[in-house]
Amino acid sequence: MDGKDLLRQHIAKTASLTDDEFDYFFSHFKPETFKKGQVIISEGDLVEKEYFVLSGCLKAFFVNDNIKMHILQFTMPTWWTSDYAALYNNTKATICIDCISDAEVLSISNEDREKICNELHQVEHFFRWRTNKGYVAAQKRLLSFMNNDAKTRYEELLALYPALYNMVPKHLIAAYLGVSRETLSRLYTSSK
Repeated sequence: MDGKDLLRQHIAKTASLTDDEFDYFFSHFKPETFKKGQVIISEGDLVEKEYFVLSGCLKAFFVNDNIKMHILQFTMPTWWTSDYAALYNNTKATICIDCISDAEVLSISNEDREKICNELHQVEHFFRWRTNKGYVAAQKRLLSFMNNDAKTRYEELLALYPALYNMVPKHLIAAYLGVSRETLSRLYTSSK
């Protein structure tokens, strides 16, 4: 399935666009290809775009003062990513996004997204729905961190995203869960 069809299928789950409306919407996207390890957004960058992943896997993360990586999000096909605080507030990036594997994405500028949302109610509806869904997921993850032990968080991650375990190196899953690689190995062994 090509990128246009994948985006169309993704949007159609939430919003109803005519062929002409979707073609107009799609005309604002730019296909981009990135290699494994390539940085898309670095801390301090101006952020002007968000990305819809067609293939591959990305990670959004920051490194604290103790040089410890904290992963905020993995982004798999049909998921979206950016430094949204920087994108929406026109500030410099506070997180980084790079490629765990080779990736193909569609990017759209903040300016174009806002323009289309003002022109097409269904597109605005889609982006509002997507933002709400992302907020709910972030809230659930935060509550899990505050309430659950590492084993429960690991089991939740595997239940929600079983494909992730084969796409993402184990040390990155450990960083996402906030545990060491050794702890992740023990969790993996005990869950078999």
